[in-house]
Amino acid sequence: MLTDGTIFIIAIVIVALIFLGVLLSFVPVMLWISALAAGVRVSIFTLIGMRLRRVTPSRVINPLIKAHKAGLNVTTNQLESHYLAGGNVDRVVNALIAAHRANIELSFERGAAIDLAGRDVLQAVQMSVNPKVIETPFIPGVAMNGIEVKVKARITVRANIDRLVGGAGEETVIARVGEGVVSTIGSADSHFKVLEKPDLISQTVLSKGLDAGTAFEILSIDIADVDVGKNIGAELQTEQAEADKKIAQAKAEERRAMAVATEQEMKAKVQEMRAKVVEAEAEVPLAMAEALKSGNIGVMDYMNFKNISADTDMRDSIGKLSNDKKDDK
Repeated sequence: MLTDGTIFIIAIVIVALIFLGVLLSFVPVMLWISALAAGVRVSIFTLIGMRLRRVTPSRVINPLIKAHKAGLNVTTNQLESHYLAGGNVDRVVNALIAAHRANIELSFERGAAIDLAGRDVLQAVQMSVNPKVIETPFIPGVAMNGIEVKVKARITVRANIDRLVGGAGEETVIARVGEGVVSTIGSADSHFKVLEKPDLISQTVLSKGLDAGTAFEILSIDIADVDVGKNIGAELQTEQAEADKKIAQAKAEERRAMAVATEQEMKAKVQEMRAKVVEAEAEVPLAMAEALKSGNIGVMDYMNFKNISADTDMRDSIGKLSNDKKDDK
């Protein structure tokens, strides 16, 4: 049967074990031992301070050990401040090691700034050592003879570490190269010159300094493929002729409508004049009767008038017969 003293000792041991477990979970003793074994002097209180500042100690100490083994001079405060700023400490340290091995000048502050800017600093260092090839889609251009030429280019670029922060990306490089290709094709007298010497495009475009303000340095521009497209000049001339034809048809339709309107207006005037003549002729017998009644003209005058009218009708009939015979001949 356990005595009171034994129970007390067991309780003390259990409490001590619990306290030790809590202490080991809060204080990364194994990480501290690993740092000491690697030759990195880190105080245990520094690790406790990281816990209090809500910094994962392994995210800082392991990259610090890696940098120390690579011969880099970085401090715990630098790595911890970059971690608190939301950066990727391990990636920055890897980039510093890669740059150190490749004899590329890269400070921790610049590497941290590139990482915080959202760019992959390790990939940038690797691209500085091993240039990247960017392939453009087919870029259409029209020569001076109206023939379309499509060009596909391969751009070999190397990352410019000094311009990674604030420099333009791959889309800008592709757009500038496309602009240079279109300009070079457009200045050619014939598409045959482009097909004969496609290297003139790369030489002309490369000489314009298209990498200014970008995060890359253009090493070379090579023409991968050249195709002949549509006859843009002929299509434009056809469209222009069709447009001119429609304009001429519209003007002719306008003139025809005006002529029809004028003809209708003349017919209306003729009808109006005929109505007036009929009205006047209807008044002649009345006027003759009134003149006879009032004694202004005599019976002989009236007979002479009738004779003249009959003679006029006869002459009109003879004239119509003569015209009909001429038409028959």
